[in-house]
Amino acid sequence: MTVRSRLCRLPTLALIAAGLAGIVTPTASRALGVETPSTEMERELERVHRAAAKDKPALAPAIDRRTLSVGEGDTLMDLLTGAAVPRSEASSAIAALRDVYDPRKLKAGQRVTVLFEPRRGGTRRFLGLEFVPDPVRSVSITRKGETGFTSSQVEKPVSRKLIAAQGIIRSSLFEAGSATGVPLSVMMAFIRDYSYDVDFQRDLQPGDRFEMLYEQMVTPDGTVVGDGDVLYASLALSGEDMPIYRFKTRDGRIDYYNRDGESIRRALLRTPIDGARITSGFGMRNHPILGFSKMHQGVDFGAPKGTPIYAAGRGVIEQVGPFGAYGNYIRIRHNTEVSTAYAHMSRFAKDSRRGGKVEQGDVIGYVGATGRVTGAHLHYEVLKGGRQVNPRSIDLPTGEKLAGRELQAFQQTIRALEKSFEDTRGGLQLARTPGTPDEKGCSKATSC
Repeated sequence: MTVRSRLCRLPTLALIAAGLAGIVTPTASRALGVETPSTEMERELERVHRAAAKDKPALAPAIDRRTLSVGEGDTLMDLLTGAAVPRSEASSAIAALRDVYDPRKLKAGQRVTVLFEPRRGGTRRFLGLEFVPDPVRSVSITRKGETGFTSSQVEKPVSRKLIAAQGIIRSSLFEAGSATGVPLSVMMAFIRDYSYDVDFQRDLQPGDRFEMLYEQMVTPDGTVVGDGDVLYASLALSGEDMPIYRFKTRDGRIDYYNRDGESIRRALLRTPIDGARITSGFGMRNHPILGFSKMHQGVDFGAPKGTPIYAAGRGVIEQVGPFGAYGNYIRIRHNTEVSTAYAHMSRFAKDSRRGGKVEQGDVIGYVGATGRVTGAHLHYEVLKGGRQVNPRSIDLPTGEKLAGRELQAFQQTIRALEKSFEDTRGGLQLARTPGTPDEKGCSKATSC
């Protein structure tokens, strides 16, 4: 029997499929909802398709896509084997994924699409997987040959958008920043930048002001995917302006400087912890456990257990471990004369060891309540010549001062950043809580 006579007996929908033979394969026809012919008819259509298409390649068969959600405690191996992917192929795919993404970073709720190629007899062949780990990239694993897999990722371009913010401090800097929409990470960076000179527990007063210019990372579709650097900031404390500017020197070093070109970086941080309040200062006090007056030879910062503690300056760890009433304790030697100590930690940072070198701002441990304490806090000491001194009274030298061409370039940076702040804050509403009628908003960078 000829091909033509056989086609005369096919159902109408099968004839339509035969007429489209050069466009849709039998498997793809099923995906489009075309009536499925018998096995003999499928073979006939395939022969017709080959005769009509000749050298024209057919489209790949339909792909079965299954989107799964990572459960609490699940691994990618759990997810794939649960979707009937052979363990050996799942292992190969995960090994390929490690070239572009650490599978251990998958979190509960992450959606992963697993791809299969349907085959006759109801079987499926694992082709790979794809997922979007963050808003700026997508990751895929595809089969390469019979047993191998290859990985790839596509990243969206990200641009930097300037954001201006300003506000009046009523109760705390965090509250004022939140009222203006400043992200927490940016506010923390702002605090770290000023922690060399400002005691955020004692120096801030209601009515003090802040302003800043910072970057926001944005994709072409307008999605905010992260925060960049603080470029300019100013604190007005009791009427005194304290502006700082981000500047990159010719040899590539980046730091913050005041208007005179002096680095704000000092030998030691005054506050080696973010967002904490001072619960006990340096001096005589009635000891909360011993019940009598005793010299308190440090400063206590109240903070939740687990809050990171930073090295106040560059130095070498000379003691780390349990230390009597201090509990878990670290002491860092910064030079031949000055050391700092940190007590009552819940635990130490992984790299904190005796003789280890630290840089200013490195995390050395976490707030706890070990030793003789009534609650979680950091006890912080500054030692000069082996004796505890008031951290607020010690003379802390500043870092470098720009000169010559560097100073000229920095002055141009000041003008550019202040202009960018003025241009960017166009239309800003000054975030504030109800106050006295005569209060006025800022009208000029660094002057309010």
